[in-house]
Amino acid sequence: MEKALHTAVGVRDIYGKELSSKRKIMEGIRTVLSDYSYEEIETPTFEYFDVFGKEVGTTPSRELYKFFDREGDTLVLRPDFTPSVARAVAMYFTEAPRPVRLWYEGNTFVNSLEYQGRLKESTQMGVERIGENTPKADAEVIALTVDALLAAGLQEFQVSIGEVEFFKSLAEEASLSEESVEEIRTLISRKNFFGVEEVLGKHPMQAELKSAFVSLPQLFGGAEVLKEAEKFAFTAKTREAIERLRVIEALLRKDGKERYVSFDFGMLSKYRYYTGIIFQAFTYGSGEPVAKGGRYDTLLSHFGTDDPAVGAGFQITPIMNALRNMRKEI
Repeated sequence: MEKALHTAVGVRDIYGKELSSKRKIMEGIRTVLSDYSYEEIETPTFEYFDVFGKEVGTTPSRELYKFFDREGDTLVLRPDFTPSVARAVAMYFTEAPRPVRLWYEGNTFVNSLEYQGRLKESTQMGVERIGENTPKADAEVIALTVDALLAAGLQEFQVSIGEVEFFKSLAEEASLSEESVEEIRTLISRKNFFGVEEVLGKHPMQAELKSAFVSLPQLFGGAEVLKEAEKFAFTAKTREAIERLRVIEALLRKDGKERYVSFDFGMLSKYRYYTGIIFQAFTYGSGEPVAKGGRYDTLLSHFGTDDPAVGAGFQITPIMNALRNMRKEI
C-alpha cells in the first residue's frame, strides 16, 4: 500500500505552475513548426519490437520497456519518435510530394541503466524532413531548431554540429573492427584523448590516421574549425563531409543564425541510423541537450522506402530546467 502513494522510479507528476510553464514552452515551439509549414503527425505510444530493433540502430534492447500482446507479439513503449515517423511515412506517404515535413509531440520511454536522476519518461517535440538529401534541407532543420529554442524562451545557447560520415570514413580507411570502432567512438564522444591513443596503439595503421583519430575530440569551435579539419580529410567522403558543412554554415550565416552555431567533429551519436550531420544544442542551466537531431538517409529503407531524411527533437524537461535555473519567467 505504501508504494501506491508514490510514483515509480524515473517518472514524476507535473502540476500547477510547472505544468503551465511546460504548456507555454510547447505552444511557443508549435508556432515555429507551423511557420515552417510542418504538418502534425501522431504515432502510437507502443509499437512492434521490430520498429526499434537492432537492425534499425536505435535504443539498445535492454533499455526498452517490452511487453506482449494477446497474440504473443513483442511490443515496446517508444524510446524514440524517429523510427515511428519513418514507419508511418513508409505506410501512408509513398505518393506524397517530397519533401514531406512532419512534426510530433508526446512522451518517450527509456529504461536507462544509468539513471542518475534522469527521467525514464520524457516529453519531446520534433520534426522530420523527409525526401531530400541536400545541405539546404540540413540548414533548414538547424535554423528551425534555433527559432524553436528562441520561441521556447531561451536566449543563450549553442547548436553544435558534427558529421558522422567523417568518422566512419576514417574508420573504414583504418580497417577497424566493429568492436574497436564502437570503443573509439565512445572515447572520442567523452573527449578522452588518452583512451583513444591507448586503443589505437593496439592497431597498426598509418601515422596520419592515428593523428586524425586523436585530433577529433579537439576539433570543435566556429567555422574556422572546418579549415583545421581539412588536414585530416584523407578520403573522398571526408572531403565531401567538410564541403557540405561549409555550405550549411554559409546558408545559416545568410539566415542570420551563425551566432548560435558551432562545429564539433568529436560529436558521435549512439544512434547508428545517423548518416551525415548530427547536432546537439546546449545552454546554461542544463547538463543535458535541449535539442538534438541529424540526418538519417538509410533508416526508411528498413520500412520499404529509400527516402533520405533529416530531423530534430526538442527535449522539453531540459528546456524547463534551464529556464528555471536561469530564473527566467516562462
